[in-house]
This record gives sequence, structure tokens and C-alpha cells, in this order.
Amino acid sequence: MIRMENIVKQYKLGGEVIYALDHVSLHVAKGEYVAIIGPSGSGKSTLMNIIGCLDTADSGEYLLAGKKIGSYSQRQLARLRNRHIGFIFQGFHLLQKLSALENVELPLIYQQVGRRERRKRAKAALESVGLGKRIRHKPTELSGGQQQRCAIARALVTRPNLILADEPTGNLDSRTGQEIMAMLDELHQAGNTIVLITHDSDVAARADRLIRIVDGRVYEDTAGGDADKQDLAKEA
Repeated sequence: MIRMENIVKQYKLGGEVIYALDHVSLHVAKGEYVAIIGPSGSGKSTLMNIIGCLDTADSGEYLLAGKKIGSYSQRQLARLRNRHIGFIFQGFHLLQKLSALENVELPLIYQQVGRRERRKRAKAALESVGLGKRIRHKPTELSGGQQQRCAIARALVTRPNLILADEPTGNLDSRTGQEIMAMLDELHQAGNTIVLITHDSDVAARADRLIRIVDGRVYEDTAGGDADKQDLAKEA
């Protein structure tokens, strides 16, 4: 699903070159549930942007679902994002003037799916996250947890190859955050590939595989039982 080889992303700050990603290599197979954990400034946001085709690397090779995207134009990247990646952000990114149904429909409009089909799929996606009775509500009429559920429905409606979750519980209370993480667990059990970006060790420990990133470098990549995951989470 994801194959990165020696990915480099750097910025110039004054006369100094800062490496946001320093020769990162990373492989994620179809159906995996992977958490990328690191502190602020570690490079995880830059890594997320490249995985999500929101940015491109300065050097190295990135393949998503077998496609080499290093030379893609912005238009091609946008099409790839829309068709292959479902995004779940900390800030929800719902359009306030649109209903839950209309927000979930948006990616299908970009895919030029017909009105009847996209409405059917959007309703089904909202029902799958427990918002079947809230389809006409606008974001301001929904709780934080309901808004995140709506964002999850929007991520699922295109039937993506990859679900990319960036701090999905960051704006939620602990109870609601647990509910959202349980939903991600269910999505994984249903066969979805999930990459979770987080600084929270408890959230990261829910994944089957943990990747630790510090100062733009991947230092640990651990798969195994709960004990291994908890040990890595404590170290992070």
C-alpha cells in the first residue's frame, strides 16, 4: 500500500538547512493498522503530508498503491487523494453552512458521481457511524464527537484504499476519544488500511504496529503483542 525509500524533506532557515525528514524508509501493507508516534517537531506532520499526497518529498521514492507519485502534478495529486485516501483530521474540517449529508457528499461531487448515487452512499456512510438521524444537521448542531463521526463518514464514502487519521481524538474529551478509537478499531477489523498520526502513547498503543519518529528519523518500528506496544508507548 505504502512504500517509501530514503524520503528527504528539508527547509532552509536563514543559512541553515533543516531536515524535516531525513532519509525515511517506511513500508505499510494493505490491511495494516499503523501508528506513527512522535513529539511536536519530530517530522510526523511532514510525513503525514507526504503520505497523504498533500506535499511531495525533495528526494527519495514514494509509491502509493503501486503508483510512483514523485513526478505527479498538483492536479494529479488531488485526483489521487480523492480516489485513494480518506482523511480524518483533528479539526474535523466540515463546512459549517452544509448539512452532515452535504459534507459527506463533497468527495463524491469531486468524483462526478451522480446525485442519486452520491446521496445514497452518503446516507449509508452516515448510518454506519451512527448519524443516520442527524443527516440534516449542520456541524454547529452536532457535538464534537458527532462532528468527528461525520468526518469519518466523509473519509469512508469514497471507499478509499487508505484511511489517514491525524490526531483524530485531539479535540475530544477522553470518553468521546475512546469511542472514536473504537470506531477505528472496527474499521481496521473490516479490512481497512489505517495510518494513525499521534503524539499520544495511549492512542498509538491501539494500533497493531508502532513507528517512532524523532528529529525526522524513524528510530523504532515495532510489531507484536500488547506488551511490546505498551513498552514502546511508554518510551515515547
